[in-house]
Amino acid sequence: MPNQLSIPFKKTYIIPIRQAVREYIHSRYSDTHPDAFRWDISHWEKLRAEATSGGVHIDRVNAMISYHAQLVFILTKLPADIGLEIPYAPAFDSSALPQSLNNLMYERAAVLYNLAALYSQLGAAEDRSTPHGLKQAIKFYQSAAGTLNYLHDSVIPQLTASLGPEDPPMEISEAFVKSLEFLMLAQAQECVWQRAVMDNYKNGLIAKLAAKVASFYSSAVRYVKDATPSIRHSFPSFWVSHLETKQLHFLAAAQYRKSLEDLEAHKYGHEIARLLEAQALAKKGYDLARRGGVAQPVQQDIKSLLDIVQRNVVRAERDNDLIYHQDVPPASALPPIAEVVMAQPLIDPGLQNPQSVVGKDAVIFGELLGWGARIAIEIYNDRRRDWISEEIQGRARRLDNALKSALEALNLPASLDALDRPIGLPPSLLKKAEEVRLESGPERIETYIRDVQALAQHVSSLLDEAMDILDQEADEDEALRQGERQISDRQPSIEANRDLVAKQQQYRAVLEQARESDALVRQKWEEWEESVTQLTWPEAELDQSIPSSTVSVGGRTNSSAPEPTAVHARALRMLLERLDDLSKARADIVARVDRLASSDDITQRIAKAASAMEQWVNVQPAMFEDILEEEMCKYDKYRVQLEDNGEKQDELLRSLKARERHAQFIQTRKEDAKVKEREIALQSLDLAYHKYKEIVRNLEEGQKFYNDFSAILSDFRALCKDYAADRRREATMLARAVDNLTLNSPHPPQEPVIDGSGPSSYAADSSNGFGFGSGEVESSRRPAPTSRAVLDLPPPDSDEWETMELPPAPHLPKRADAKRKLTRSAQKDS
Repeated sequence: MPNQLSIPFKKTYIIPIRQAVREYIHSRYSDTHPDAFRWDISHWEKLRAEATSGGVHIDRVNAMISYHAQLVFILTKLPADIGLEIPYAPAFDSSALPQSLNNLMYERAAVLYNLAALYSQLGAAEDRSTPHGLKQAIKFYQSAAGTLNYLHDSVIPQLTASLGPEDPPMEISEAFVKSLEFLMLAQAQECVWQRAVMDNYKNGLIAKLAAKVASFYSSAVRYVKDATPSIRHSFPSFWVSHLETKQLHFLAAAQYRKSLEDLEAHKYGHEIARLLEAQALAKKGYDLARRGGVAQPVQQDIKSLLDIVQRNVVRAERDNDLIYHQDVPPASALPPIAEVVMAQPLIDPGLQNPQSVVGKDAVIFGELLGWGARIAIEIYNDRRRDWISEEIQGRARRLDNALKSALEALNLPASLDALDRPIGLPPSLLKKAEEVRLESGPERIETYIRDVQALAQHVSSLLDEAMDILDQEADEDEALRQGERQISDRQPSIEANRDLVAKQQQYRAVLEQARESDALVRQKWEEWEESVTQLTWPEAELDQSIPSSTVSVGGRTNSSAPEPTAVHARALRMLLERLDDLSKARADIVARVDRLASSDDITQRIAKAASAMEQWVNVQPAMFEDILEEEMCKYDKYRVQLEDNGEKQDELLRSLKARERHAQFIQTRKEDAKVKEREIALQSLDLAYHKYKEIVRNLEEGQKFYNDFSAILSDFRALCKDYAADRRREATMLARAVDNLTLNSPHPPQEPVIDGSGPSSYAADSSNGFGFGSGEVESSRRPAPTSRAVLDLPPPDSDEWETMELPPAPHLPKRADAKRKLTRSAQKDS
């Protein structure tokens, strides 16, 4: 086993690229067929297969860089979430359940992570007993550090932003990646230090190189320890001990090499102080390595250094006591050892400039309109729709409502209709009644009400089904916890489904508000059903239902109003006609805006602007903001026309209310009770027509709301099904793991096999990696005492402790924390 660490790969699986891409293009690009991109999809599948398969070989580097370059371009054409679930298992536990994310940025981050892992494994595989092997290892380790640095600085921020409130996977977190980056830099610097020892560089320079090695290891340890517990526990149990051992090792090596320089400079007191400091550091590191289960070559390295330092301490103290008699300063008074940095992150040019890897002709989805441009078109359509709804349709509706309310308060035009036609129905009312009759008004409303009620029940059932799924999963989880296996090392359902339950509560509140609105509409219909039904009567029957204002004088029918009343009525009628013209003009403005919006398509202009941008630029919707604002300007004239229309209406209404015409007209009509009765009847029918239109509009809005909400709740139900399925798979995997663990636990422990003969082991190097003399090396090669692998010990106050000597631990593969606990219990029982 080598004395340096390598990063394991994140295992992945085949993903349905073809299905996800075809569905996305089919749903989002109405003018494009998925078959037009068959080559692009096949090429994507091929590149991924090449990048995610195969062993540790230098040829895989180019395959992974090429795939990453294509991913960079794909993300300029497609959003991160296209409905493609991408699974990757934890790097340090490939048998665990993979974590799947619907995020292409996660795929890009995982590819970079595996590229860094490949570089690290290539570096660990080099023969570091030769100058060429050290040179190659340095290059690979620096490339691994550069890849991790690029992942941390350029990709993780984008991944975090695309995930929203969700945390990125632990192995793609900032702390995890930075720790690995400093580990790779430390091992690259260690190789530089080893080459300096091999080439017999000056002791002072070797000390400075060793000090920087220790500094890099210290940074790697700090990032692990400062991370969250979940990130710390994702590393193997020996990982931190290895890093700390290496840190102490090279701190001691730096002090030892500096002591040799002090010896050459006749600073015998400083030599002894540094040797004592090196001895304390090496002893501390050796003890930590034995307790922490660090690899045997690492233990042998630091033990060799400790032996050599101890012999030099004895020699230096004897010489100083007998010959030199120099004072030995405390360690704190020693000048610090300056650090020399030789290892730097090396980022492959193919990562920084992916265009140089792919070129212009072989890009995937090169002919597809980018998602940023597509989103810009959708933003424009949404902005246009909202603007028309608020500034045109909403303003026109408010003006209509203001006119209707003002005329109702003045009892117009019913009072004028009663005067103009003392017998029969006014033409305006006949037209409205005919409209309601042709539409079968009452039956239409009743049908709408039934449809809305059915939709409301359907929507409510969707939400109930979603909650039934969550409840069933919670029952299964509780049964699993209380069963024979008693699996409790996973998050309980009440915590795991908290977000889904909160979303359900929000949806439930929206439904409750919708029910209240439905009840108000039904109440309104109950109040006006009789009057609206009256509008559907035949004309003759409707005419008979309206009182006549004919006055008999001496046996003659007088259908004409007195002269003052007629004068006032004509003035009011003129004002009403002008108001009616304004109302028709408003309706015409709204119709013209709707026609313009229906034919308004800025796709070609956006596509032209996007094609003018640099090909590899990640096009964002904000880049088209100037075009969107310019396109929206063509609607401004309609808003101006509508504002002018509203000002004219306000002026006419003020004239209608302020002038004495209406008051005088009412005064002249007060004495005629029959006219008053007819006015009330006509006004009631006119108001019934407006209420009919209002109720129909409310019910149509209700239908649209429930149809849209039904789609949302269908997606929510599917989300709950996926959640429950994932939880069941997780429970099945845990149950199988517990069963396997129970079957395997009685096996007798075996002595672990330690292989320290690899070319990268310090003990195998002619200079032992330290450049000591032949006598020193000879003593350092003495057989080291066999050390037991460190057990996963129980707490100090546990009854699991025994007074007898502990047996050697079996060489078990890495398992989850829960499995290790069960194993300990099984071993104790056996």
